[in-house]
Amino acid sequence: MNRLVSRNIFRVAQTAQRFKETKAGVPAPIDIDKSNAVFDKQTHTGQAWDHADYRLQRFHTAEKQVNPNVGMDLIAQVPSTPCEDSVISCNGGHDVLGHPKVYINLDKPGHHACGYCGLRFHNVHVTKEEHKDVNYLNC
Repeated sequence: MNRLVSRNIFRVAQTAQRFKETKAGVPAPIDIDKSNAVFDKQTHTGQAWDHADYRLQRFHTAEKQVNPNVGMDLIAQVPSTPCEDSVISCNGGHDVLGHPKVYINLDKPGHHACGYCGLRFHNVHVTKEEHKDVNYLNC
């Protein structure tokens, strides 16, 4: 019985020591207000947490690394594909990538984006220079 009690006391003390080490220098969440909040890097979804937020526990040994190359920005740099037909199909490049084959109607002037991969297409017979800023998302 004595061994069991000493193990429990040791485990509680070890947990308290670990908790104290991870929270060193970080104020309690109740002490944070708008004037002293320090946020980390913003992710591609717009999330940025205060340094005292509990969701940053997994980053206590290293800085959070955020990739600045967001897929939405990269696909926006790809120019629109000119097409002769009024209906085109998009499969995302290859069948095994998980992109189903979708058909996109290009009757309206402007750029029509695929809802899965974001590639843009336009009909050369309908889309003129004044319609180049019109964008449609087809899902």
